[in-house]
Amino acid sequence: MINSTTQRRLAAILAADVVGYSRLMGQDEAGTLGALKAVRTDVIDPKVAEHGGRIFNTTGDGFLAEFPSVVSAVSCAVEIQRGMQQRNENAPQDKTIQLRIGINLGDIIVEGEDMFGDGVNVAARIESITPPGEVAISGTVRDHLGTRLDLYFEDQGEKVLKNIERPVRVYLVHRGKISSAAYPKLPDKPSIAVLPFQNMSNDPEQDYFADGVVEEIITALSHMRWLFVIARNSSFTYKGRAVDVKQVGLELGVRYVLEGSVRKAGSQIRITGQLIDTSTGTHLWADRFDGNLEDVFDLQDQVTARVVGALGTKLQQVEIERAKRKPTESLDAYDHSLRGLAGVHQWTREGNIEALSHFRRAIELDPNFAAAFGMAARCYAQRLGFGWGTNHQQKVAEVEQLSRRAIELGKDDALALSTAANALIIVVGDFEEGARLVDRALALNPNLAWAWLSSGFARINMGELERAIEHIDRAMRLSPQDPAMFAMLMATGAAHLIRRAF
Repeated sequence: MINSTTQRRLAAILAADVVGYSRLMGQDEAGTLGALKAVRTDVIDPKVAEHGGRIFNTTGDGFLAEFPSVVSAVSCAVEIQRGMQQRNENAPQDKTIQLRIGINLGDIIVEGEDMFGDGVNVAARIESITPPGEVAISGTVRDHLGTRLDLYFEDQGEKVLKNIERPVRVYLVHRGKISSAAYPKLPDKPSIAVLPFQNMSNDPEQDYFADGVVEEIITALSHMRWLFVIARNSSFTYKGRAVDVKQVGLELGVRYVLEGSVRKAGSQIRITGQLIDTSTGTHLWADRFDGNLEDVFDLQDQVTARVVGALGTKLQQVEIERAKRKPTESLDAYDHSLRGLAGVHQWTREGNIEALSHFRRAIELDPNFAAAFGMAARCYAQRLGFGWGTNHQQKVAEVEQLSRRAIELGKDDALALSTAANALIIVVGDFEEGARLVDRALALNPNLAWAWLSSGFARINMGELERAIEHIDRAMRLSPQDPAMFAMLMATGAAHLIRRAF
């Protein structure tokens, strides 16, 4: 019940607790209590006060504090952890006191001196998953910080937090900029990342269309052999975030970033784009492209050609013409394909089910849509990889049929070939045929991260371990922020382990 002393407001909340508190108390209760009191007096309380904060709740092993801004909260947290590190330098290992700190910006309920609400709960949940001695922040905090602090923020992806309705993007805060050696090196040829375009249609349901346009532009650019193109999965980790293009350039190891927007109203489409040099922040060009829904492939081609032209590289007409290939003549089939892609990239069982239904509908509308057959097969591979499906053996024949049809229809379609190959490798277990098809796909489009990973899986099973490691490394470089990086690390780990064993 809300009373006269209750109010709501936005606040930056810092949650902290002591790592291994029960163990420390069990070893030396009096000594631990004395050490905690000294930490509060010498480090925590002075730093909170210095940054304009207020501790509003304490427990035996932790505290909650509010701050007037996220800059104050994060600065305070970093300085507290630095102070704790200095105190622990000469302390016995079994008696060191380490803190976890989580920070969130959110709506809070104020009752007297105490605070409640999701803003507080999310901070506490982030703190609970933070490594000892570290600071972690929510995506909301990261967006509000921008470039105001000389810190590096390592994206941990979206986390499912206990009793929090929606996943929360979490970042680890590293004190001081990480050296350039920690970032991917720039390739020896022009390199670009295409960030998710903003949906300007005032209809969230149109997000899939804006994302699909970007995916097609990435695919078209990927066909340029002299261009290094970051994979869609890494580019889309920046969706919905306020980004600093210079930081994006460092994190992805690219010289250029393409960003823009898509507006779809009825049959009318407007695509805007701007190409930015990440080393300087300079806009190399900005333009808009208007047309009808029937012109969508042509508009994508125009954006691609302008990017290539702006990079100052000689246009290679054969590659440009191949990139202009229409995936289908049916706009309805294309629409279902985009909806299917959106489902696949949710990385959930429900999204997978929805995606497969859309790819099947696309196939019904255009029985010659090679990529739709390949993506349908990929849905089954995704199910197997995540353990979502049952009756696996009954599906093998269906997956092989979808894959063979994609191969038959898409002899020059890198997406169709690579997705079919992935399914043959993962579901059917035909490693040699899968590897052959992946090689053909990569000859057509050398920027397909998942094709390189599929090749790695195939080569592990074929005993070609050096080649497997090389190809998986290539996949990781093309998609350094991939949500499924765990699969790449597992694959390369397996290859190294097998190589050592034999």
